[in-house]
Amino acid sequence: MGATCSTCEATEVAPSTSAASTAKLILPDGKLEEFPRPVKASIVLRKDPGCFICNSDDMEFDGFVSAVSGDDHLLPGRLYFVLPLSSLRRPMQAEEMAALAVRASQALVRTGKTFVVPSPEIFDRTAAEEEEMTGRKRRRRSGPIPFA
Repeated sequence: MGATCSTCEATEVAPSTSAASTAKLILPDGKLEEFPRPVKASIVLRKDPGCFICNSDDMEFDGFVSAVSGDDHLLPGRLYFVLPLSSLRRPMQAEEMAALAVRASQALVRTGKTFVVPSPEIFDRTAAEEEEMTGRKRRRRSGPIPFA
């Protein structure tokens, strides 16, 4: 994605008791930060003016990436990504989505959590097959990224 971001500022949080009870934030370097209580996006990104946070549930293939508002809270049970500002408001390609899914999967595996990542070839094959059948491109939605 070109630009790099420094590591997010850590906030004091209590240890988590279950994987679903935390907001999970995947950093550009592949590390995972977890927040057991809602925390404002602006607080998390205080030292990263060249980055923004996006909610994985709002990401779509070939859709524009939008930022979580600085006043919005990162909520337990959700997965978020820190991305460089250069990714903001531009279409997210299937390969980029697959790379983010792999980054999240690796971060969760390192912490002992599970994550299912579909193969990027599935996205390409499905889109190509659909385009061949209908004669037109269709916008693909990623849907929620499952984790436990």
